[in-house]
Amino acid sequence: MSQALTITAARLLRDVPAAEVRIDDALIAVSSLMTSVVTARRDTAGVPATRGQATIRRLMKAQMALVDVSGDILRVHGELADIGRETAGYDLHECPAIAEAGTGARAAAA
Repeated sequence: MSQALTITAARLLRDVPAAEVRIDDALIAVSSLMTSVVTARRDTAGVPATRGQATIRRLMKAQMALVDVSGDILRVHGELADIGRETAGYDLHECPAIAEAGTGARAAAA
């Protein structure tokens, strides 16, 4: 394998799982915000249930967008693993341990 291909593979082995983790972190952050917004609405005296509904719907849309992004990145991970096997003879078990959990999720997302 060429030096350039080795460097590219190493970069992808670092960047793909990092992207997966960051997307999960963003989903957790938006979910926490959703909890805080709904709790604040419930716990604030005199605020009608309809107040803040548009905000809650926007947060829900943001959550769904992140779930979609997560699924797309899992698919990209699988596609890159396939390209690695075809191009450099890599096998899936060479992916970092953090990405192995995504194998079942990737199949479910497909």
